[in-house]
Amino acid sequence: MDFNQVVSNRREITSFSNQSIPKETIEEILEVAWLSPTGNNLPSREFIVVNDRGMLDHLANTTPYMPWLKEATYAIVITGRPTVSKYWIQDSSIASGYIWLAAVNAGLGCAFGAVFNAEDEVESEQRETYVRNALNIPNDRRVLAILGLGYGKEKPNKKELVKKNEIIYYHTFRQQ
Repeated sequence: MDFNQVVSNRREITSFSNQSIPKETIEEILEVAWLSPTGNNLPSREFIVVNDRGMLDHLANTTPYMPWLKEATYAIVITGRPTVSKYWIQDSSIASGYIWLAAVNAGLGCAFGAVFNAEDEVESEQRETYVRNALNIPNDRRVLAILGLGYGKEKPNKKELVKKNEIIYYHTFRQQ
């Protein structure tokens, strides 16, 4: 698929079929994640691949906003390493975007489940601890997100976007 087509076809898919994903497809997506850039080329993010049905169902309870994990075929949990880089959030977020686009390119649907909460430390700690305990993640890692992958049950509707001239400015910021 052409890159612009991949980007414009990207939608959050939260309803998945039970069709299995070939291991080669997951490995291609992980290759893209591995190639995603990091500040100073530091290993500030890591990826945990989950395809065990029981664990996917368990992780669906991380927040009330991830019930779609009960239908996902795979999940990729993205962790960050603040002791390695102060840019772990940015690096992990960039990797999330790369994974999502690689999934679309492979014909898969993807859903993003935020675990880390920058505004509520208590809630973030609860969510991260839940995932950390389930997957044996060391305490020096932060859990940014869980991406659910699978073949979508149905094609999503076309998304209405904000007009470009409402969010893109040239030379200086200007209010509408």
